[in-house]
Amino acid sequence: MLNIEKLRKLEPKIISLGTHRPILQSMLDFDYYCGRSSPTLVAIIGAGKKYEKFFWGKKEILVPIYSDLKLLDEKTRKSINGFLNVNSGRRTLNSTTTALENLPNLKFSTLFAENVPEKHSLQIYELIKNKNIIISGPASVGLVLPGHLKIGPIGGVDSRQLITANLFEPGQTAVLCSSGGMVSELINLLSAENIPLSFAVAFGGDRFPVLTPKEAFLMAQEDKQTKQIVYFGELGGTDEYELVELLNKKIITKPVFAYIAGNIASVFAEPPQFGHAKALAQKGSETAAAKTEALAQAGVWAGKSYAHFIKLIKQNIMKNNIKKSARERTSEDLSERKAGLFTCRISGDKNGSPTILGQELVTAVKTMSYSEMVIAMLLGQKPKSKELPQFTDLALKLLIDHGPNVSGAVNTMITARAGRDLVSALCAGLLTIGDRFGGAINESALNWFMAVENKTKPAEFVENFASAKKLIAGIGHKKYSSHNPDERVKMILEFAKKLKTHFYLDFALAVQKITLGKKANLILNVDGAMAAVMLDLLKEKEKYSAHEMKELIESGFFNSLFVLARSVGFVSHYLEQRRLDEGLFRLPEDSVGQG
Repeated sequence: MLNIEKLRKLEPKIISLGTHRPILQSMLDFDYYCGRSSPTLVAIIGAGKKYEKFFWGKKEILVPIYSDLKLLDEKTRKSINGFLNVNSGRRTLNSTTTALENLPNLKFSTLFAENVPEKHSLQIYELIKNKNIIISGPASVGLVLPGHLKIGPIGGVDSRQLITANLFEPGQTAVLCSSGGMVSELINLLSAENIPLSFAVAFGGDRFPVLTPKEAFLMAQEDKQTKQIVYFGELGGTDEYELVELLNKKIITKPVFAYIAGNIASVFAEPPQFGHAKALAQKGSETAAAKTEALAQAGVWAGKSYAHFIKLIKQNIMKNNIKKSARERTSEDLSERKAGLFTCRISGDKNGSPTILGQELVTAVKTMSYSEMVIAMLLGQKPKSKELPQFTDLALKLLIDHGPNVSGAVNTMITARAGRDLVSALCAGLLTIGDRFGGAINESALNWFMAVENKTKPAEFVENFASAKKLIAGIGHKKYSSHNPDERVKMILEFAKKLKTHFYLDFALAVQKITLGKKANLILNVDGAMAAVMLDLLKEKEKYSAHEMKELIESGFFNSLFVLARSVGFVSHYLEQRRLDEGLFRLPEDSVGQG
């Protein structure tokens, strides 16, 4: 049995399949006005961006976007108990099926799209009929439990509409409706009469909603908080006769107030099709008048007109005074909000004092080492382990400089001798960093990561590069070889002993074993070693998922260590050239070939 009381005890964690900004913002505003400390919306499945900006009160927040449900980490996946599907009608079945297969703890959902093929709706119904999942829709504006849960645009999408609808103080009246527009109309009608809701649901305007009116009535009957039911139905179909049967058998015992729309159809020679797929009276028993009469005979307060329906509600439903606490919570006006041009979570200013990752800079200086601050800022979060700052410190030291002969240092020195300023000289050096100089750490990280994730054998990996006539980033050095090893690599490998597992380093060393069989200088170089150990650190000590590590690689994070460290070396070469003041540099004529 679908159970509203269980939903009230649930801590909602919702994912949106697709994005619809006004709807999602209204859900966040509802959560904020309810006094929650964090949103119930935890993620969006979509494409094109990694985050979408929303407001939490008047403060901006970022909601993560994933291209696939399978990219969610296990903890998040298991915590999600509801989803909103705002995909198009043709994609609703596939995306809903994927959610049901990948989210093991689902309890509620709303399918927003109209024009979902009827056979798709029936397929979804079959998928969940033996599961305790409440799915409203297709063509549903959602479900609301005042003060606790709102999924979909039900009750409005503007913060002021939510306040007018009084969606924050639980009451004793359930609103059940097929129409999205009318469910919000009825909510507002009750709010104007100081009649708060126990819950409200729009089961959807399509011919075969996944949540049937009969099931919605049984939910309301079983809900101890609900004392009476307000129902809006339409001509067409036989749903109301199922309700009559429930009433006659005393299965539904709570007072029901109902209105069946569509009396105007009787003035037409041919029965007209109204807005919803089911709203067509094909025989006399499906007319609004026939249904109204049947409900009235079963003991329902059935309105003969909409005005009569409102009158019955006003005269016979007990009113409640809205508690002061609810008014106080909704006193903050959220209607005037302006989105920032940029989002920055790295640093800020708090009452004139600079902050780093939400902490005042002066406090961070007292508690964090420079390397810890560096890696925290590069990753956008404080490290969980002591090993990551330690390795960052080692990396920055090892990469700080590699002599005056490398392209970046040469460009810096030439610019200095041309009389340019420090920033120009540094930029000249930094602009040489790329695939051939200094950019190999990130490419190495990509090589090791993809190979391990795809379970590629080292021999196959090497052969793939050989066949493509491509060099393996992270393997090979002009100066060092197996006979003349790089002491920097030795230090990195020694550090790796602090890890319990090192999948990426083990793979890189296995590749080295093969390449050394071809040539003595095809060793694992400092770039390849550093990339492998950093990957292992992030996986074991920082608990990064494969998806998160791939995002770091795509962003160029691994090269940031080289850029940061080598900037010190470039600046040093600039300052030395200014001290020496050897004048403008010009290549000797015999150093340039005329071929």
